[in-house]
Amino acid sequence: MVAAANMVEIAALVGDTARATMLAALMGGQALTSSELAGLARVSRATTSEHLSKLTQARLLAVTKKRRNRYYRIASPLVAKMLESIKAVAALETPPRYQPRSAQDDALRFARTCYDHLAGRLGVTIADALVRKRYVVLSDEGGELTVAGKRFLSGFGGVIMPASGSRRIFCRPCLDWSERRYHIAGHVGAEICRCCLEAAGSCVSKVHALFASPRSDGVACARSSA
Repeated sequence: MVAAANMVEIAALVGDTARATMLAALMGGQALTSSELAGLARVSRATTSEHLSKLTQARLLAVTKKRRNRYYRIASPLVAKMLESIKAVAALETPPRYQPRSAQDDALRFARTCYDHLAGRLGVTIADALVRKRYVVLSDEGGELTVAGKRFLSGFGGVIMPASGSRRIFCRPCLDWSERRYHIAGHVGAEICRCCLEAAGSCVSKVHALFASPRSDGVACARSSA
């Protein structure tokens, strides 16, 4: 009875439109302030404060205070997995409802972060490639990084062994709500995401340095003359 009551409580918390909107926004992995969440949920700051208090007390969210602001984030990978599973089930509409597509929708479907790992078409494509090369084995029961996969991830800059004391699942499949296929979650998924973001940031920095570097005549070549 206690377990059933707890499940009802969690379902009620997640089932509220404003709270669901806040949780969905935080699934990107970024910590947000109450003001930012209020704007996204389109409710007052007072109402947002009440919602965030309930979500924090239920351990769905964690909060960090920095100077005058409180930053909220998804409390754990377990909570993120639950929310992603709800999204996947919610996406199974029969018949599907018509919803006009927007540029933001297309961008989310192409690439996004699911808590701390890559999702969307990009995340699924990476998972497919790793499975095809036999670096990763995925099944309904779980995931495994092969010996070749460990060499690949290490060469890519990934950390193979989780931090000491970590109780996080090492590698697991996560059903993508938009693609309806698996992307990679767990420690392995987080390391792949981290390495990709670092590589992308390094590429952007190099391109910026290239176009912002001065020419021999002392004129910055951020723009080329026609």
